[in-house]
Amino acid sequence: MGVEIERKFLLEGGAWRALGEPSLMRQGYLNLDPARTVRVRIEGDQAWITIKSKNQGAARGEWEYPIPLPEAAELLNHVCERPLIEKYRRRIAFAGHTWEVDEFLGENAGMAVAEIELASEDEAFAKPAWIGEEVTGDPRYYNSSLIRLPYSKWKQQT
Repeated sequence: MGVEIERKFLLEGGAWRALGEPSLMRQGYLNLDPARTVRVRIEGDQAWITIKSKNQGAARGEWEYPIPLPEAAELLNHVCERPLIEKYRRRIAFAGHTWEVDEFLGENAGMAVAEIELASEDEAFAKPAWIGEEVTGDPRYYNSSLIRLPYSKWKQQT
């Protein structure tokens, strides 16, 4: 079993937009149970299916496998929950780590977050100036949660 340890942050300002080349991602969910999610993702000409276990702090089990692009497209177009998650991802190297910065589209437009993957939950890391508030433990920011309650509908819930 692979273990993913990642922390998630909101962004401040727009300086991150000048860093890293954006890559379009489309992803959808076959299972949205909080104890286990199953995701299909396409980025460029590659596709994966990913299974993730429930979060335990910043860590969770993760299993990811490449799948044929036509099969991934079929799953996204005809099987996955709606809405699909569409976003631009930038991979930005900073102080020995790679930050993945996601700028969401569609029903989640207006949201942008940065994630950093770590070797351990207590690993120290430097934050770029454009990193803001940490939202690691806030389930609203999970991609799988954005299917049920897209960012565009958050204001309607308050």
